[in-house]
Amino acid sequence: MNGIFTALLTPFNDDYTINEASLKKLVEFNLEKGINGFYVGGSTGEGMVMSPEERKEVFRIVKEAAGDRVPMIAHCGAISTDSAIDMAKTAEALGYTAVSAVAPFYYSFPYPAIRKYYDDIVSSVSIPMVVYNFPGGNGFTFTADYAAEMFEDERFFGIKHTSADLFALQQFKQKIKRPVTVFNGFDEMCLGGLSMGADGAIGSTYNFMADRFLKIYDEFHNGSIEKAQKIQNGANEIIAEMIKYGVFQCEKAVLTHMGIDMGPCRRPFLPISKEGFEAMKKVADDCKAWKAE
Repeated sequence: MNGIFTALLTPFNDDYTINEASLKKLVEFNLEKGINGFYVGGSTGEGMVMSPEERKEVFRIVKEAAGDRVPMIAHCGAISTDSAIDMAKTAEALGYTAVSAVAPFYYSFPYPAIRKYYDDIVSSVSIPMVVYNFPGGNGFTFTADYAAEMFEDERFFGIKHTSADLFALQQFKQKIKRPVTVFNGFDEMCLGGLSMGADGAIGSTYNFMADRFLKIYDEFHNGSIEKAQKIQNGANEIIAEMIKYGVFQCEKAVLTHMGIDMGPCRRPFLPISKEGFEAMKKVADDCKAWKAE
């Protein structure tokens, strides 16, 4: 598995229940764009403000909508190993390609406890694991030395690296003694991640501008770095605008303007401001009009 994977958003109704119709529409929208795969139930999907049962329901809806058309990774990370295992088993039963998990957070677990957590999850299923390295989100940094040791076990096949530390990304590729898939995690440095050895990228803005990032990926691999950089710069202008008003809220607003009712983000995320919602209409219009040169 490599290429451009959409980290799916989760649309909600006004009462914060899952909007199944919009979620299926979002899946189809991305498939029509040519996305290479889906990452389901992660940070972008607001998994950490949903119950395990709701997260499993999202797994079901997305799998039902996508079928076997693209590889799919189910994020099962939780503080509780038992909860993570339960979600991983559901993903396997539904036919997901792989599971993923952020390291357990809040309690500042040492590496041996975190390694056991990953071992316990991957031992509970017959599908492989993508380790989710997100030091800004859980306070634990998955180092290249940890990776070299963990990836001696072939049940671990990839890393989602959501960090600005691209040297660490390069070190994963260098120190792990067998081929593994490393996904760049921050959309605004997709091209930078590819240049440092990433095999692909998993991102949230791909929900509505996957075509741009698919083109960045293609231009990079064709050796057209200047073209790829121009597209990345344009995407980053949009990302910089979203940061002003709240990224997840803006992503949902853009898609709502594009015809997919995404609803609000779950509390404690604040609602998007009226100014922000109006600003995202221009972004939506830009995305609808964008064509690769």
